[in-house]
Amino acid sequence: MNYTYKLRLVPEAEGGYTVFVPALPGCITYGESIDEALEMAKEAISLYVEELTERGEPVPDDSNTLEYSLSLVA
Repeated sequence: MNYTYKLRLVPEAEGGYTVFVPALPGCITYGESIDEALEMAKEAISLYVEELTERGEPVPDDSNTLEYSLSLVA
């Protein structure tokens, strides 16, 4: 099956990036660089999806999700 996920990479003060996968609650990982963070996200998502599949639960994805960024000047 082919799944699509949006990732949120947050730079950390001490270095590296924390990665959140909003469609998969609790699916969070970390990498020292953007490339490493993306690789770690692929692994975390694969394990998450595998666990849902084994339990017979539906696997959510972001293929039909619209995303916007809004800047606000206060």
